[in-house]
Amino acid sequence: MARAAELRPLLRESAVRGDAERVVSKEVVDALADAGVFRLLTPRRFGGYETDLRTLTEVSEVLGEGDGSAAWVGMIISVTNWLACLFPDQAQEDVFGADPDARVTGVAAPTGVGERVPGGWRVTGRWSYNSGAPFATWAAVGALLKDETGEVKDQAMVLIPASELAIEDTWHTAGMRGTASNTLVGQDVFVPEHRVLSVPAASEGAYPRSDREEALYGAAFGPMLLLCLVGPLLGLGKAALEAVVEAAGSKPLAFTVHGRQADSVGIQTQVAQAALQLETARLLTYQAVDEVDRGTAGRLDYATRTHIRARAGYAAQQVVEAISTLLNAHGSSAFAEDNPLQRIWRDANTAARHAGLVPAVGLEVYGKSLLGIHDRVSLMV
Repeated sequence: MARAAELRPLLRESAVRGDAERVVSKEVVDALADAGVFRLLTPRRFGGYETDLRTLTEVSEVLGEGDGSAAWVGMIISVTNWLACLFPDQAQEDVFGADPDARVTGVAAPTGVGERVPGGWRVTGRWSYNSGAPFATWAAVGALLKDETGEVKDQAMVLIPASELAIEDTWHTAGMRGTASNTLVGQDVFVPEHRVLSVPAASEGAYPRSDREEALYGAAFGPMLLLCLVGPLLGLGKAALEAVVEAAGSKPLAFTVHGRQADSVGIQTQVAQAALQLETARLLTYQAVDEVDRGTAGRLDYATRTHIRARAGYAAQQVVEAISTLLNAHGSSAFAEDNPLQRIWRDANTAARHAGLVPAVGLEVYGKSLLGIHDRVSLMV
């Protein structure tokens, strides 16, 4: 946490460049690596810290106060490194054995196809939204696995060395531009059997790794991969609040008698409302995070997982609404190019639309669970 906090000045200084160039700088990536961010969820036996979801969320929140894109890249690579450790032991050795600083990016959507060949699968696909793709050494990507007849037999994540995939520059967005979440392309890539993870099985806690005294890698699949997404948003919200509060002490409220925004009851109530929304988001997030961490001792039941999914999406929306309220209070100058508030607003609104945080899905699965309806809507629960 202390090392992450020390990075904030660098991240704030570099954020404009990362936003303009659509990729965080090598200096920032190197700083994240030196601080140990990418090793947060890597096993100790490979030189990692093997911490927990709370630590990852706290660190990405702190980084998000400096730059949302840098925080997102650090978080995504860390949690996808965790994902790689759910694969069989040989796959873990392939990734981390020779390189404790391995960086795995990934996309769970099954936009690839795998065909059975001797010893494994031949995989072809296009995988969009690979955050941190330019810095990755491996990729965990989704594929539908077909048998000899062409029938889909399973949905899987497959591990592929980044050197065997091409990167297409497709990440042209309004926000989170520095994440360089471009498209990975693979054509007839051979994936050995040990680098395949069944998503339906993993969603129910069945991982093909060997049993070890490593509680972190018993965490629930969907909750672990989705809750982590809220951390950078919490940091962005905090940064927005601090910026608006600081400016209100000297910024006049135009067309009123108030020489300072801080003297206006209207501004005071908006700031208070936003602060409480951010507090709500944080409380909901860390409540759920602690449930996931405690659940490593025993599998979380489906009802608990739906509640976690709902809270993740709800917390993200609270952050977005709070930032909108804060920009309303600050005024149109928030959208000046040299004002970081406009980038915070763009980044938060982009990040909150991640498929794993769609509030309607979270509310649907949670509502179904509360009402005893057992239709399965998503494997990512």
